[in-house]
Amino acid sequence: MATSVRSTAAPTIAALIPSWRRSLVAANRSPRTVRRYVDDVTLLARYLEDNKLPTAIATVGREHAEMFVSWQLQHHKPASAATRFRSCTAFFKWALGEGEIKASPMVRMIEPGIPETSIPVIPDEDITRLLATCENRADFRDRRDAAMMLLLIDAGLRASELCGIAVTDVDLDRGIVRVLHAKGRRVRNVPIGARTTKALDRHLRARASHKDAAREELFVGERGPVTPSGLRQILAARSSEAGVPMRSAHKWRHTSVHLALSAGASEGDAMTVYGWRSRQMLARYGSAQAEARAIEAHRRFGPADRLGQKKTGSGR
Repeated sequence: MATSVRSTAAPTIAALIPSWRRSLVAANRSPRTVRRYVDDVTLLARYLEDNKLPTAIATVGREHAEMFVSWQLQHHKPASAATRFRSCTAFFKWALGEGEIKASPMVRMIEPGIPETSIPVIPDEDITRLLATCENRADFRDRRDAAMMLLLIDAGLRASELCGIAVTDVDLDRGIVRVLHAKGRRVRNVPIGARTTKALDRHLRARASHKDAAREELFVGERGPVTPSGLRQILAARSSEAGVPMRSAHKWRHTSVHLALSAGASEGDAMTVYGWRSRQMLARYGSAQAEARAIEAHRRFGPADRLGQKKTGSGR
């Protein structure tokens, strides 16, 4: 009787992806992160196969990884190429830890640089016009939309974070909203101002008579909870009504960060409020309007204008 012999051939990248996905899930990575990682490494596997390059993980070298990154830079934005670079780096690091390879082919590769681009913030007048379409009105949808937009600008929430808020997450007396971090599954308490607190109070009173009042989600519509896609539609409809360009929830987040830093928020406070652990993210968001803030600060505290100013106090 013939005996079965276990193949010693190195597995391909594609064959290892399901195991890596299960490892990411076990590490409690968010579904969005798992999906992005898997999609990015799947692109690498397909690129190697389509170009007749080595696909067995033990035979993939630095030159093959560099070819993939170069191809990404030729056909996609630098930010997308950098994201896929990080995903592939994480995959090979996992494979190294699992003993599938002896060294990562990306260990000495340099991540693609991302050119700094100025992301325009939403003008104050546009936000005012958007809120004018619904704030201080008695209709349920008006109160809901006002509360959502004020949360976006006041707390800079991501779309998924906003849509994930439960009724029990809102503490109006303390002016706090508990938010589940969209990426790291961490919970943080986000402060809100008096105007947002009032809008949420009005929304909750109107929500009490809604057909889905028993649901746990804070924001509901005619077909159940408001999703990120539904939020996008709401913002588009309000923008059309206000006669202003449509901006995504992410643009609202950028604008919120800019307003907070302009008002003098410290880096540490901004990181806590907006849910960042790395100063790299703060720098990425804060750099969008850094020049404008610096110019305004110089107008207030310009060195030359302060020369010769009379000192106050009793010192001699």
